[in-house]
Amino acid sequence: MDGSASQHTLTGLKRWSCQDPTILPDMDKIRAIHVYDFDNTLFCSPLPNKQVWASPSIGTLQALEQISTGGWWHDANILASTGKGLEEEEKTAWSGWWNENIVDLVRLSMNQKDALTVLLTGRNERGFADLVTRMFRAKKLEFDMVCLKPAVGPSGQRFSSTMLFKQDLLRDLVCTYSDAEEIRIYEDRPKHIPRLLRYLQSLLTEESTTLDPIVEVSEVQRMINTHNQAVLGGEVPGLVPLAIKRNVFYTGYLISPQDTERFAALTKNTSDRDWRTLANNILITPRPAPQSILNKVGGLGHRMTWRVTGISHFENKLWAARVEPADPRARFHSENPTPTVVISLRNNARPIDAKYVSNWQPTTPEQSFEFDTVVGEKVLLRIERETHDEYDYNASSKASNKPQYRHRDEDFPVLGSNSQAPKEHHPSQLDPTAMQFGPNVPTGPGQNRGNYTGHNSRGGGVSKPGGNNNGRGGRGGRGRGGNRFGGKGRGGRGRGGSYRSLDDRQESYGGAGMQY
Repeated sequence: MDGSASQHTLTGLKRWSCQDPTILPDMDKIRAIHVYDFDNTLFCSPLPNKQVWASPSIGTLQALEQISTGGWWHDANILASTGKGLEEEEKTAWSGWWNENIVDLVRLSMNQKDALTVLLTGRNERGFADLVTRMFRAKKLEFDMVCLKPAVGPSGQRFSSTMLFKQDLLRDLVCTYSDAEEIRIYEDRPKHIPRLLRYLQSLLTEESTTLDPIVEVSEVQRMINTHNQAVLGGEVPGLVPLAIKRNVFYTGYLISPQDTERFAALTKNTSDRDWRTLANNILITPRPAPQSILNKVGGLGHRMTWRVTGISHFENKLWAARVEPADPRARFHSENPTPTVVISLRNNARPIDAKYVSNWQPTTPEQSFEFDTVVGEKVLLRIERETHDEYDYNASSKASNKPQYRHRDEDFPVLGSNSQAPKEHHPSQLDPTAMQFGPNVPTGPGQNRGNYTGHNSRGGGVSKPGGNNNGRGGRGGRGRGGNRFGGKGRGGRGRGGSYRSLDDRQESYGGAGMQY
């Protein structure tokens, strides 16, 4: 190692730490250096939800250069939205969001008198120092140094990557505490430290964690609004305005996660790895439904109760339930000959194979139950360049050269648009309170947070466009009091009259309209 202790001082090393005060132990008292990475090592940080965003858009969200706010990992509002939000989670020290194995190791390091304990993260110091400090202090963890990536290093260096930042800091650590006999680095990315690969794999279990989808979409919309304002103001040359667009896979009567579990219990021997549980909808049409069909089914957000009447399978690779409206007078529409819930499938089976199911077996009294649905769409979101002729594409019609479905322009005004909302209210296709979240959407550290719909969900709160709205909105319905979004809930902040937040006009649509 180049350098010596005489060239590296405690005063110089302190400049890396954003903790105030930073009191470092004497150099001759340290025999071990323990460095803990933050994201998905110590803390199960939310990741972009793969059931919300199309794959290319996940890359866009995580790329530092494509969104002016820095994207997913450099926007503090994303991390602050974890779980129930900063104010509520701080009260419980973000319970359930920590890797408790690593927390235990931090506590051992804290009690080891000859160990220097360092928290190290590539998140930027200016945006995250206060938030990260509040998080680990709520957990009652202590570090000798808290090191986030500074805009400029102690020696005036600028870092083009997180890896270079960590390398420079580690060099100063081992050169300053040159009597240390070991350095342990706890890091979730094994490629950064190949020699510790086996050790890290045995220690860390990589968990896929996500935000509440309502909060996630609202925060990304806010991020894009801020980005677009910067583009419009000429502050970020070379970047283009962005917009959230939709891929609609089907329109159906959407089923809640709780009822999905009830359907799964109807089938036997389908719990092994070969089987995949669906049970999330009764198909209306495998595409965005035209208005004529929406009129038949009561429109997006219409609720309806059904009853299970039979169960059968197709070649033992697809199990399905036959259903009928609980009210025999109710109007409904389905492109399947029989209204059907595809419960599970395996091998190369597809949901469309449900049309081949026959020989329905009547359900027993124990098997039959009623369940509620809501008319909505299965959607993945895309982040793409904003244009003046935006289309939503039917994901099931890839062979078509023309867009199959056009969204309403009033829902997503293009950059600089001054268009007014129509007098007649329609449910916004990307209103986060107008979404139904299907099963298997993890919204916490390794768990399913269930179903959030309507005004009883997080993301509720009425935000009326226009006027002087200074009232409190629900969490997810936040505007800046006095602007066109009004209210003080979390998520979806409006930034000026040119953009419409995802939670705009939500009072007109309390039901569910989208499924991820």
